Amino acid sequence: MGAYGVGVSGSRGRRDQLREFLRAKREGLTPAEAGMPSAGRRRTPGLRREEVAVLAGVGVSWYTWLEQGRDIKVSDAVLDAVARALKLDEAERAHLYVLAGLNPPEPAGRPGAPVSEQLRAVLDAWMPNPAHVLDRHYNLVAMNDAAGRVFGFDDDVRNCMVAFFTHPTYRSRFTEWHAFAPDMVADFRASAARYHDDPTFGQIAEDLCTASTDFAELWMRPDVRSRSQGIKAITHPEAGDLTFEYSLLRLPDRADLNVVLHTPHPDTDTKEKVESLVVAHPG
Repeated sequence: MGAYGVGVSGSRGRRDQLREFLRAKREGLTPAEAGMPSAGRRRTPGLRREEVAVLAGVGVSWYTWLEQGRDIKVSDAVLDAVARALKLDEAERAHLYVLAGLNPPEPAGRPGAPVSEQLRAVLDAWMPNPAHVLDRHYNLVAMNDAAGRVFGFDDDVRNCMVAFFTHPTYRSRFTEWHAFAPDMVADFRASAARYHDDPTFGQIAEDLCTASTDFAELWMRPDVRSRSQGIKAITHPEAGDLTFEYSLLRLPDRADLNVVLHTPHPDTDTKEKVESLVVAHPG
């Protein structure tokens, strides 16, 4: 049974799949596609192993062992070089990592890429409940009308971490602000560690330490948390007390984005209040 057949498991099965995957990608890539001059008629399709090794900047023997599925040590940098040489897309690159026994990199997508129309449609379909999208730095990149009404998002709210500590309207909406703040900062610290080579986190933290003593005190703590769901209590100037269950969802192809969906807590009258609020202020 082939390497992709039922019953293949464990490290040996991964190495078998790695061998078949690399050979298939190498044989499916022409010298012209790889940016190499054509060497005339070839007895075998695609690139030779030594050509892949040259393009990746690795030794021929090492690449041969990798393609043969031998149990050798590999690094992120070398796998990235092989992925570039073989013109692998993001999904194929992640698959290469998995077959080599490493954790695949998160698919961050193209930095600054706009939110897709499909995702915007999801936010609108979540009405009348609030839903919005944050990037890795907590920048607010998309929202539905309910999110704006409930949380007081205005033109001055560009970054929710900054606004949580410095924007009077947004800050005042959180009924239990002092209880919620430590989780916010601990989550921000965890994200900064996840993207340790991204200087924007440090800049945001530095600016906030200057602008907010509350943030500065919390930033001094070593706490880290990763929020995926929880309870959010809001005090709205018109609707009164609102309580939501929220969920943060990360997109498979855009790990730099978090979709934040809010559902009215079933043991409260939040559902009716939010519906009335949205009807009173249609978008």
